[in-house]
Amino acid sequence: MDLIRIILAIILPPLGVFFQVGIGKHFWLNILLTLLGYIPGIVHAVWIIARTGNTRTA
Repeated sequence: MDLIRIILAIILPPLGVFFQVGIGKHFWLNILLTLLGYIPGIVHAVWIIARTGNTRTA
């Protein structure tokens, strides 16, 4: 399932973060990073997905 989230994170970073942690501080931070630059949004999204594993935190 993480592979699907990582693919979503590359296509649309906030969506990958949303599916991993829901709407919370990481989601809003990722939207900001994606607006400031697409690459920082991707890096943050992949980092969140890899760090949190299969647990869902808010």
